This record gives sequence, structure tokens and C-alpha cells, in this order.
Amino acid sequence: MTSVPSKLYSDDVSLVVVLLDTNPFFWTTSSSLSFSQFLSHVLAFVNSILLLNQLNQVVVIASGYNACDYIYDSSSDASQLGSEDGRMPSLYSNLLQKLEEFMIKDEKLGKEQSQRAIKSSLLSGSLSMALCYIQRVFRSGPLHPQPRILCLQGSPDGPEQYVAVMNAIFSAQRSMVPIDSCYVGAHNSAFLQQASYITGGVYVKPQHLDGLFQYLTTVFATDLHSRSFIQLPRPAGVDFRASCFCHKTTIDMGYICSVCLSIFCNHHKKCSTCGSVFGQAQSDTSSTSDLKRKAPET
Repeated sequence: MTSVPSKLYSDDVSLVVVLLDTNPFFWTTSSSLSFSQFLSHVLAFVNSILLLNQLNQVVVIASGYNACDYIYDSSSDASQLGSEDGRMPSLYSNLLQKLEEFMIKDEKLGKEQSQRAIKSSLLSGSLSMALCYIQRVFRSGPLHPQPRILCLQGSPDGPEQYVAVMNAIFSAQRSMVPIDSCYVGAHNSAFLQQASYITGGVYVKPQHLDGLFQYLTTVFATDLHSRSFIQLPRPAGVDFRASCFCHKTTIDMGYICSVCLSIFCNHHKKCSTCGSVFGQAQSDTSSTSDLKRKAPET
């Protein structure tokens, strides 16, 4: 499938798709910043993006632990902006209302599940929705703004989402869509580090969450053209470790299927992904069907 020709408005017109982590398991137990404070920083940031250029567009996707959904699109609410004495009622009222409805639905889906709820948010689903929206924008008309994705994440990585997340990352790379990441959790996110590194985005883990709005405006409000001559922060290192397909755990060493490149922590007689039959492991622990892999030391 060939890529759609890109025709931009101008260098400084941006389409920012914000992935908002709404996982209650994180915000109620793990974060030193309350969700209401976090949301106030995000709303101010979204407002500043729209004020930088009248052609800028912002889309917000809520990422819960059972579902993800669109909760705000500035293009659909453009006719309402400034309708009440220059204020922007749509940005706050519509977003907050849809966010409340989404969180109620997400909580209801969690109660309906018989198994224990997943502690990580659906990053893979929200990334897929963001890329689908961007592809729709590419095909909507002759001109479009420069797209990028901003992940505002706090929940830990879900190893069971490894394949879906990596597929989304490579799709964004092929479409030349940078994935910026602002991680507010206790530890770094290997998924977001790889996403920003592979797609040419920016990864930041704020040291002081009280100044989150300052991090967002000074780093992530910068359009892609300006980034070519502005010195943005760079991560000290990137965690390239993968998750095995059998137990969904992060591993340093494992076996790789030579047919579909599935990763396993233990030797198997048959690949659970593509069905390929592995040969007997040799004394040097390598054969034509399976290879032993060690992650590079950082």
C-alpha cells in the first residue's frame, strides 16, 4: 500500500492528537498528582495550541483500562468557539462532559469482566485510533496540517500489548508521524521510549509534576518545523527490551522464531504465532529454526 501524498497548509500548522491516560488504578494509587490537577494542565495546554494558530487542530482520545474513545475534536467544534463573548465554552464543557461519560462507561465495562482488571491503560488501542484519524485527515482534502501524536501516560506498560504497540509505532514511522511522549509515572516507559525514538518524537519524564504545564508548552507545543533549529531534551537512554509472546513478560534473552520473529522466553517445539515446527536445539543453543537473542547492554 502506497502512502498518501502529503500536502500541508504551512510549516507551523499542526494537528495534535492527544492520548489522555484516564486509568483510575494509576491516578488513585500511584500518582503524586491528582487527576483533576493533571486535567487542568492538559486543558490549558490544549487551549494554548489552539491559540497559537487559528488553523491548528487538536483531537483528544481518552485511554482507559477497558476502552478508549474520542472525547474532543476542535474541528467539529470550530463553529462554537468564541460564540460567547470570545470565550471557548466548547473546549471545556464538551470535553469534560464526554470525559465523564467515557469514564463511567469504562468503569462499567470493568465491572462486567469476570477476570481481574488490567492495571495498564489501552495504549495500543488509542495509538491505533490516532493513526486512523490521521489517515482520514490525509484523505479528506488537498490540504491538511502537520500531524503528530502526544501520549500523556502514567500507567505502567502492559506487556500483553507489546505486539499491537510495536505495530502502531512502525505504522506511525511509515506515515512520518512523530509520537511525542510525556510520562508522569514513577518509572520510565519502555513502550513510549521506543515510540519516540523510532518515530523521531520527543520523550520527557517531568521531574516536577507541579510544573507540568510548563513542560507541555515549552517542549510539546513546538511545531515540527521549529524543532529543526530548537534544542529539545533528549532521553538519557532507551530500553529496547522486548516482551515474550508466551508469558507477556519483559526479557533480556530469549528465542526468536525465524519465520515470524515471535519472541519466547523458553524453547518450544512449535511457534504459537505462525505454527512453524522448530528443530532440536543444538549444543550451541542455535539452529535454523530458532535463534537465541540477547538484548544489547545499555
